[in-house]
Amino acid sequence: MVTTQTLETPAVDLVYDVYGPLPPAGGRAPLLMVGQPMDGAGFRTLASHFPDRTVIAYDPRGLGRSVRKDGRHDHAPELQAADLHALIEALGAGPVEMFGSSGGAVTALALVAAHPGDVATLVAHEPPLLHVLPDAAAAERARARVRDVYEKKGGGAGMAAFIAMTSWQGEFTDDYFARPAPDPAAFGMPAEDDGSRDDPLLSDRSWAVSDHRPDVAALTAAPTRIVIAVGEESAGVLTGRAAVATARLLGQEATVFPSHHGGFLGGEFGQSGQPEAFARKLREVLDAG
Repeated sequence: MVTTQTLETPAVDLVYDVYGPLPPAGGRAPLLMVGQPMDGAGFRTLASHFPDRTVIAYDPRGLGRSVRKDGRHDHAPELQAADLHALIEALGAGPVEMFGSSGGAVTALALVAAHPGDVATLVAHEPPLLHVLPDAAAAERARARVRDVYEKKGGGAGMAAFIAMTSWQGEFTDDYFARPAPDPAAFGMPAEDDGSRDDPLLSDRSWAVSDHRPDVAALTAAPTRIVIAVGEESAGVLTGRAAVATARLLGQEATVFPSHHGGFLGGEFGQSGQPEAFARKLREVLDAG
């Protein structure tokens, strides 16, 4: 059973999907799934592997179906965290268990720092925080290069540059920057430019996410059990390196999950990981709490 609901606030209409009953059967807290810039549709396969749980997947402010009314275009984690807090309060469901993916993991960390009573267990999967990397300045330069290609040549070229950046092994060296921007066709991307420049992944609209600096003192003092997760196939690439470094920042080792950055996907957006194995690992980690 899936129902779609909307929480209307002065700044945004937050749309979310509820898999299962509310309040949850059996008394266990809901499992809230958060992505960014992915919307809630990306969790359909993962949610299907938790038929015994009430799962909530939402569209962050300004993404998917959640229409923002604040006149802004950035995706600041603090704003997104405030939205999550409002949603949890409106549901009367806290403290929840939470799975955060990519930018959603960053938002979830911001939520725990600001509202530690909202989340019992957080599994933060590969938060793309750049400042934690030893080559942070070079990583920021690589990120800017993707934006520049996108601004100059459009979405296909920008996505090809993004894939090249996120699949690069190890630190960003002179060899990386000496390479020309990749041909979109090499990644199956169209070379045509549709003229749009508002993609949250390829523009600078989500730089607030990768620039976010978690409040380590607040996170370590919170009652929330925080687990930083990394995909086994992400070793050496940007998001994997960032996850490992973030875990160390919080005094822990990253917990290894199956597959890659999108390991929970089951064909959403044309991508697939190992969703069944991923869900088993997620259940194991949540149940351990």
